[in-house]
Amino acid sequence: MTLDFSPLFRTAIGFDRLQQLLDSVPDGNATAYPPYNIEKLGPEDYRLTMAVAGFRAEDLDMTVKDNTLIITGRIAEGASKGEVLYRGIASRAFERRFVLADHMVVDGAALENGLLHVALKRVIPEALKPRKIAIGTGAPAATPVIEQDKAAA
Repeated sequence: MTLDFSPLFRTAIGFDRLQQLLDSVPDGNATAYPPYNIEKLGPEDYRLTMAVAGFRAEDLDMTVKDNTLIITGRIAEGASKGEVLYRGIASRAFERRFVLADHMVVDGAALENGLLHVALKRVIPEALKPRKIAIGTGAPAATPVIEQDKAAA
């Protein structure tokens, strides 16, 4: 069942991000391949670990577009050196999408022992960070009074 939310967005201005989030909601038919973990390493640090056994670094592609991390994997045809009698290790192509929160950036990625580790970090711009306002003592600064020039009147 597909829901059409377009009538809600006809009069909305600047809510494109909400529409993108609604479009990215996974449906019930989504595959669970390849499996992954998301870990919180610190207050601003996260790690995405994806099991990509059989894939080399050149078989994987990772892009960030519109707050979405897209990881794709595709093994080239004929990559096997011999005849495969039984295939128990999945080597099918995949595409996984992860919606990133605002101010999340990919800090790096590494492929180690069949696991793809993606480091993510929340980087809040200085303008959006809370800042301390000093409270002074005494009378507030007086507002300058503009007096009319009597010669002009």
